[in-house]
Amino acid sequence: MNIKPERLATLVALGALLTNAGAAPVDGGAPAAGGSAGQTAGTGGARPFIAVTPIYQGNAGLDRGGDFSMGGVAVRGGVSYGLGAGNSAGFALTYDYLDYAFSSPGALGPAAPWDIVQRFGVSVPLSFGLVDGWSLSLVPSVDWFGETGADSGESLTTGATLAGSRQFTQDNRLGLGVGVFSGLEKTRAFPFLIVDWRLTDRWRLTNPLASGPTGPAGLELDYRFDGGWSAGIGAAWRVLRFRLSETGPTPNGIGEESGVPLFLRVTQRFGSQMGLHLYGGVIVNGELRVENAQGDLRRKDNFDPAPLFGATFTARF
Repeated sequence: MNIKPERLATLVALGALLTNAGAAPVDGGAPAAGGSAGQTAGTGGARPFIAVTPIYQGNAGLDRGGDFSMGGVAVRGGVSYGLGAGNSAGFALTYDYLDYAFSSPGALGPAAPWDIVQRFGVSVPLSFGLVDGWSLSLVPSVDWFGETGADSGESLTTGATLAGSRQFTQDNRLGLGVGVFSGLEKTRAFPFLIVDWRLTDRWRLTNPLASGPTGPAGLELDYRFDGGWSAGIGAAWRVLRFRLSETGPTPNGIGEESGVPLFLRVTQRFGSQMGLHLYGGVIVNGELRVENAQGDLRRKDNFDPAPLFGATFTARF
């Protein structure tokens, strides 16, 4: 396996690796490592959470002929336990169902390179309160990400994130961390940034909602209206990498979709426990890759800007 840093965009808030571990905040921001105000650290109680996201990625042309689209759903759920003194522990489950449709895929081969892809994940977030507003977060995780018919053992990815953050006045938070993950013929190591900063009473700079259709690896400028409404505009970096079927065009190979979602989000909050987040945007700089079972590139193609729509419902109990 080769060690390869993620692209520069992942420097901006791979909070998803932290939010696998915690409830997605209903206000649209990324949860902070160590628990921000309103989270369970220090409460001594258990807080279940769930997030459900239907996703539709519209038809996009491939540079060398053909086109593709994708629809699916992402589900996140689990529980977080406040242990007192700023400490917390939790357990989270992840499930993604992504259904791809290809028409004359051209450079990617004579047949569709993949169709239905599923992901199952487990993570155990641990957070420790330190002094002067500092906290430390450790999130080990295991994921199985593969096309229907893929070998489950070959679809395994394991790793962890370690992050430190500091909470300032007005619940502002900044942090840095590192993630190391191994699987699918790669070992990846990358730094990331945690951002949740109020610019004014209504404006806030934050990471995108981790359970949303864009993922959290980016930045979002959020504006809060009256009546529980808010809206945001942002950009993110998204990579989907998975094992291919043992009986497909590239047996036991690896598929990958990457791109930059540019998006607009509108949110309605229902009290402090629930929220509905509506997304519309476009994925630019998109690329599809097909690798063999050893992770060597076989084929790749770029795709035109693809429309992206989604709706995320989040709740804590």
